[in-house]
Amino acid sequence: MTIDAIIEQEIISAVQELYGATVDSKSVQISDTKKEIAGDKTVVIFPLVRISKKSPEDTANELGKYLVSHIDAIDSYSVIKGFLNLTISMKYWLSVLQNALQQGLEYGKKPVTADSPTVMVEFSSPNTNKPLHLGHVRNNLLGYSISQILAANGNKVIKANLVNDRGIHICKSMIAWKLFGNGETPQSSGLKGDHLVGNYYVVFDKEYKKQVAELMAAGKNEDEAKAEAPILLQAREMLVKWEQGDPEVLSLWKTMNGWVYEGFDATYKRMGVSFDHVYYESQTYLLGKKVVMDGLQRGILFQKEDKSVWADLTGDGLDQKLLLRPDGTSVYMTQDIGTAIERFREYGDMGELIYVVGNEQNYHFQVLSLILQKLGYDWAKKIYHMSYGMVELPDGKMKSREGTVVDADDLMDSMVKEAKAISDELGKLSDLSDKEAAEVHEIIAQGALKYFMLKVEPRKTMLFNPKESIDFNGNTGPFIQYTHARICSLLRKAAAQGVEVPSSFALDSCNDKEKELIKTISRYGSIIESAAKDHAPSYIANYVYDLVKLYNQFYHDYSILNEEDASVKTFRLALSKVVASVVASGMGLLGIRVPERM
Repeated sequence: MTIDAIIEQEIISAVQELYGATVDSKSVQISDTKKEIAGDKTVVIFPLVRISKKSPEDTANELGKYLVSHIDAIDSYSVIKGFLNLTISMKYWLSVLQNALQQGLEYGKKPVTADSPTVMVEFSSPNTNKPLHLGHVRNNLLGYSISQILAANGNKVIKANLVNDRGIHICKSMIAWKLFGNGETPQSSGLKGDHLVGNYYVVFDKEYKKQVAELMAAGKNEDEAKAEAPILLQAREMLVKWEQGDPEVLSLWKTMNGWVYEGFDATYKRMGVSFDHVYYESQTYLLGKKVVMDGLQRGILFQKEDKSVWADLTGDGLDQKLLLRPDGTSVYMTQDIGTAIERFREYGDMGELIYVVGNEQNYHFQVLSLILQKLGYDWAKKIYHMSYGMVELPDGKMKSREGTVVDADDLMDSMVKEAKAISDELGKLSDLSDKEAAEVHEIIAQGALKYFMLKVEPRKTMLFNPKESIDFNGNTGPFIQYTHARICSLLRKAAAQGVEVPSSFALDSCNDKEKELIKTISRYGSIIESAAKDHAPSYIANYVYDLVKLYNQFYHDYSILNEEDASVKTFRLALSKVVASVVASGMGLLGIRVPERM
């Protein structure tokens, strides 16, 4: 239990004992004491004055006396107007460090038990007509990171991916390959399968625009030309045949999708992203139809004259939502209804079902939850849309149909080149073999990319600047990675001198800088908890950066290996080791590796 939690618990008890009243945790406000004021923790008294019916100063003094007598870790207190400042004992802070040293990479995390809630996180959700692009990168990194954070907070996490492998857009790539591909394959072209199929999506668009222009030149208006372009009609015909189970179309669909899956797998592996369950839209798109028809029979949904089925959400301040077309075919919402129900059936009463999807779908998920609730599924309140803003580049937005998308593989390649160029310029890896250096370049590149993406609050639209992300100074992944490598180097040098990091230390005091580091380390568990609660990997990223900044100040101001006092030296090595461990742990929650040499 953190010192904040201990203080909160005892304040609730104190209010009961001193004033005969109950108070909830929301009324207990605890923060770190400002640097210019003596103390470690500050309690805001004003919310408690209405209960005590005394002045803020008197209330603070009474609570201060109570806490000092009931919490061994509190040495003393002071009162400044409506604020109670508590000084935590050095013994407590040293015990925090000792505990962190013993727990290693598990420090700050909650264990997953048989009683832990199950949480599903759905992310990635690519289309099989094109490769993963920059937008997918942010989606994958957010989804994977929040999965790691939720697991670290004691949840059973299922990482799910719903692949969009059917629909007219898939048929567009297929018909273009059939018309213009000449039997080209990933093997014959030397291209990754997802890149090859994506190229034919671009080919379709170019041919479509050409045909539209020709029809307009022949006298058709624009709407007619767009609707009657032969290649579009062929794609639509292919979709109908697919849904009818045409063997030739299904064979082509399986072949081209297979190419794409191989390509996706390679990209995911390089990105360090994995899934526990992969769903395919081709297998799920009919799931919701039965549920919708049942809702119609029960009078929860309604049918229009054209036989289409709708949900009326006007009473909830929304609009009417189409669920079945006049011909009885499903829409995306119908599919999502069925899929959500199936997942709760499959995994039981999950604590949360999280969809990592861009903010353009905010309304969709609001409607999804509401319709499911109207259909009688109370667990629909557990649906959470982890909404995120789009990624933009310094030179503007991406356009997929025109082939100007920033490809995920190309992006990672360019990041590695940039990492190599900067490392070579700074001479940081000159003592490593080419193979070792290449591995570190990859780690630095991935770290730069991931950290830059994840340090931003998810809901914000972000500008991604590759060059800015690979910087060994400032709030960047490489800066944090370099600090970890620096500590590893320090520990190697100590070992070479015959100085080992002890499992415990004899000191009963430390300086202010060391104490500040330990206080920051003590916050790690609560940061994980807050990041899980608010679905915010940025909390972890910015916490690790703050810890690293503090450590570098300490490293600059105090000698470690050259410290003459042996007990102080081993204490500082132990402190350094814990910092490295917390950095590795925190970056791991972001999906980022930290090298031992840089």
